[in-house]
Amino acid sequence: MQKLDWYILKKFLGTFFFTLSLILLIVIIFDVSEKIDDFLEHELSIKTIIFDYYFNFIPYFGNLFSPLFIFISVIFFTSKMANDSEVIAILNSGMSFSRFLRPFIIASIILGTLSFLLGNFIIPPSNSKRIDFENKYLRNKYYSNKKNIHIQILPNQYIYMQSYNSKREIGYKFTIEKFNDNKLISKLKSDYAQYDSINNVWQINNYEIREFKDEKQIIKKGIRMDTTINLHPSEFTKRKSLVETMNFFELNKYIKSEEMRGSEQLISHKIEKHKRIAFPFSSIILTLIAVAIASRKIRGGIGMHLGIGIIIAFTYILFMQISTTFAINSNLDPKLSVWIPNFLYVILSLVLLNKAQK
Repeated sequence: MQKLDWYILKKFLGTFFFTLSLILLIVIIFDVSEKIDDFLEHELSIKTIIFDYYFNFIPYFGNLFSPLFIFISVIFFTSKMANDSEVIAILNSGMSFSRFLRPFIIASIILGTLSFLLGNFIIPPSNSKRIDFENKYLRNKYYSNKKNIHIQILPNQYIYMQSYNSKREIGYKFTIEKFNDNKLISKLKSDYAQYDSINNVWQINNYEIREFKDEKQIIKKGIRMDTTINLHPSEFTKRKSLVETMNFFELNKYIKSEEMRGSEQLISHKIEKHKRIAFPFSSIILTLIAVAIASRKIRGGIGMHLGIGIIIAFTYILFMQISTTFAINSNLDPKLSVWIPNFLYVILSLVLLNKAQK
């Protein structure tokens, strides 16, 4: 690598981390002012607030908006180089525009790889601590009261509940059906089933079991029975945010489990999975767009470049939201919905780069 490459790399990474630190500091100040009453109400120590909450909040927020920070950073220092006629001098020295792009691409790949590792392996356990802190001190505990629940808990075993109260951990009109080669072989019906958290079993109350053998029915009735099934009460209170606590492999395993159960949140989980792969590429795409916009000296200077850049960045974010909304509310494939913005903005970056070279 030449001295110029190191110069641009240092400018790129230096401006990015400075911008990131500055914005994070501002965000934390506003966040503290918003939550100060909750901190005081629970008499939390500064150590608890910093290490249990903000040490886990910072990587989450920083990674979430890292492509935008990268975009602003590249526009800022590249525009400054253009206004100081550095870009013109570099290109007039015989260096091609594509060669000029190399350090930008290298830096964006480094940051994109870091974003991938953070989003898939480092931030999920950090999110678990942050969400636990928020549930304990910053918001009410989550309860659900679901109705007409159908869940496949094993390949040939299904559960039905007319309703479920997560606060009391009780499922009403509780039914278990077992099949063999698509043929019903056993059916348990009960008034209600309550989870025993001490013994980790479900207590089935006022039940009737029908077993179907050779066109005969064997009926058993009872007042109470303890049973172990592949279902935990936490399944009913899992919110979308809790998927953020799973690393990449855990998320894949969870999605397979939810596919078997026919979860209504399955599409959202698949979107989260594909976002974690597609998201780091946005760092590279937005870097290319930023260089294409800011490398030409125009009237208005840095301010004009930033204005144009921020409009493009926010349309990119808006388009991502629209496409994922279509996936949730229509039949658009989750993978396609996540990758469409990247594909379109790659084309935009190539068009802008072609114009920048002329």
